[in-house]
Amino acid sequence: MRCGAGWIGAVTAALLAVLPHDANAMLVITADIGGRIGKYIETYQNARQTGELVVIDGVCLSACTLVLGIIPPGRVCATSRARFGFHAAWMPGDDGRPITSPLGTQALWNIYPSHVRRWINNHGGLSRKMIYLQGSALDGIVASCEQPTQRAQVRSSRRITTGSVRYHSASAANDRR
Repeated sequence: MRCGAGWIGAVTAALLAVLPHDANAMLVITADIGGRIGKYIETYQNARQTGELVVIDGVCLSACTLVLGIIPPGRVCATSRARFGFHAAWMPGDDGRPITSPLGTQALWNIYPSHVRRWINNHGGLSRKMIYLQGSALDGIVASCEQPTQRAQVRSSRRITTGSVRYHSASAANDRR
């Protein structure tokens, strides 16, 4: 299902009213199926350095979940539509089939904060099978974007594409400048 720009703008405006603090910009993740770990580390470290807020408003799978370990907890939140998916890292083998990468899996593990690692361990660990974190299970893992708090002000925004993943900026008007 695709969401129109108007819908994203309305959701973004609503989130700005409840996000916990001021920021320079905001990334809204709505449908991210993951990709190469290094690209996500680079993207999230940049967002961390620039003070961007990150809102998870949909699917965040695989390498996307690194957001939980790279972005400070006070600058990442999840809506009721958020769904995180965790699995072991893999790479294509000689025949193109996925082969679990112990080194990549360890890199993921080292980035996740202890409360996320605890949740993963309690749900079977990182394996080839995807495990999902969503709904009320998010309580205590990632802040809710829907909790009333002080108003956030976004001074600038940007659109980032990592692979086939789109991060929606805080304001469509800013994208047109």
